[in-house]
Amino acid sequence: MLQTYETPSVSASLPPPTDACASTDACAEGILDAIGKTPLIRLRHYLDHPQVDLLVKLEAANPGGSAKDRPARQMIEQALQRGRIDQSSTIVESSSGNMGIGLAQVCRYHGLRFHCVVDPNAQAQNVAIMRALGAEIDRVDQPVNGDFLTARLQRVQHLLDALPGAYWPNQYANKANPRSHFLGTIQEIDAALDGQIDYLFVATSSTGTARGCRDYLRRRGRHTRVVAVDAVGSVLFGGTAGRRFIPGLGAGRVPHLARNQHFDQVCRVSDLDCVVGCRRAAQREAVLVGGSAGGVLETIRRQQDELVGKTCVAILHDSGTRYLETVFDDQWVQQRLDCSAAELQRRVAEPTGSPSFAEDNQ
Repeated sequence: MLQTYETPSVSASLPPPTDACASTDACAEGILDAIGKTPLIRLRHYLDHPQVDLLVKLEAANPGGSAKDRPARQMIEQALQRGRIDQSSTIVESSSGNMGIGLAQVCRYHGLRFHCVVDPNAQAQNVAIMRALGAEIDRVDQPVNGDFLTARLQRVQHLLDALPGAYWPNQYANKANPRSHFLGTIQEIDAALDGQIDYLFVATSSTGTARGCRDYLRRRGRHTRVVAVDAVGSVLFGGTAGRRFIPGLGAGRVPHLARNQHFDQVCRVSDLDCVVGCRRAAQREAVLVGGSAGGVLETIRRQQDELVGKTCVAILHDSGTRYLETVFDDQWVQQRLDCSAAELQRRVAEPTGSPSFAEDNQ
């Protein structure tokens, strides 16, 4: 609603305030109504091959800053509608950052208490945003069997037992997660391109986004090849566990949503691949993308010779503004990934990528 702030000299001549949004779609009814309808942008400079049509779904345009806004809203509002939670409930979830922000926003809007379990890989800025939205932060400092996700989930179980009225949305098993992308993300892309999508590239962790998009495309009878982008060091799709520094990509244990899931192709990227993709997007397209998005873009760059004449869509989950102290910090890249600034720039500029890229056809 537009508000008029009166002053003594002009108030008498002003018309009474009206609801300018009442009969139009121009205004969102609250911040959660602004989730979705994110831009689809054509990138013309990222790839070396001009005959690959590359479009990206910029999920950072959601009010909470990532694709996780969609399932966060779907999970909480579904639980409210079904009577599983009420104003006395405490929401508890494990998150590497973006889902935590999405849930903090939704819970604050609905007046719910939110408790988020994070680990040392969570970006400091993401944790600060959660706190600003009223979330209570619980940090685990030691992995369990070498895996921080296992440690976070153990802590979630402890909080569920300890906190009165605690409720776990469980993004890793809740079908409202892929449903949010089935109903939103991919429908928006499909409608914008009139179903003419040859390839869809999606980063995977819980697999909620990839699963929801794949199911919609199959339901509509589209022939789109869905490519799941996973991390080197992730156990998804039969991978081998290893050390990872980029949050929101891959998993140290197979989430329930990911079990027995198959996609047309699985490609794996290293942490350094993700950094290269982020830096290249900034240099060539003037867009700051997050770590997993960099990995998705590098996956497409590796395959560009095979994609000539094709329409390719990449879902970019979040913004690089949350990775300024990691992905976009030369010192962090040197210390964590053992790559100098000069070597990094060489990789960003070269027409081919680093040798860590691998792929599996399913």
